Amino acid sequence: MTPDGHSPHRHADPGANGRSARTEPLSAPPDPLARLTIVIPTLDAAAHLTRGLASLRAADGALAAAVLIVDGGSRDATFDVATRLGARTSTAPRGRGNQLTAGGRAALADPDCDWLLFLHADTALSPGWQEVVTRFITDPANRSRAAVFRFALDDDSPQARRLTAMVDWRVRRLALPYGDQGLLIHRDLYADLGGHRPLPLMEDVDIIRRIGRSRLTVLDASAITSAERWRREGWWWRSSRNVACLALYYLGVPPRLIKKLYG
Repeated sequence: MTPDGHSPHRHADPGANGRSARTEPLSAPPDPLARLTIVIPTLDAAAHLTRGLASLRAADGALAAAVLIVDGGSRDATFDVATRLGARTSTAPRGRGNQLTAGGRAALADPDCDWLLFLHADTALSPGWQEVVTRFITDPANRSRAAVFRFALDDDSPQARRLTAMVDWRVRRLALPYGDQGLLIHRDLYADLGGHRPLPLMEDVDIIRRIGRSRLTVLDASAITSAERWRREGWWWRSSRNVACLALYYLGVPPRLIKKLYG
């Protein structure tokens, strides 16, 4: 109470009809990430999925956006991990191209989804990604553009630093990110492009080529991918094989034949 005995709350001024105007409580603005669906293809990914989904959590501990796991026939605890951490699950024929195609179609069928973000199961997003993505998707001009994250590895070895520098050069000079950098895209552009194609390999390069350099942005946040495959197979061997597969693809070799080399 104030010294004169009145309530400290401000009263509304009387309206023209002599009645006090009612002051409606202000509602919080809608969260842009509520219209985002994150699609993650998986295959025996339980060991990495916990880390990846943990990076997608908001401050209150809940997932910051809807997450759809599209599994290709896992025999480990992938489904249990995904369900326990709050993601939706579905299945598709094995193969990342098949799974991304199915996940994209499911997201487009959801009327609550305006934006799609495709991530790999062994990738985690760096802190601050929510603010970066929010800025991108709230700019109306970006409905006709797509975005990827900077490439990073969970390894600080000299080999990892060299590989990161090579990927950075490839993205800057050739505008050619791979799927482990994610893909953020509005539903209208994704539908206009025809979505992902169910290719046995190079599905990420295929859709990036259709997007084109002029419609591609690199976000100021990182997609941090597990370096396990490079450590297991050898840094030089895996990187050389990736370059060879890309060269064959640009030479017109069918992805099904490149798949035999890739393994």
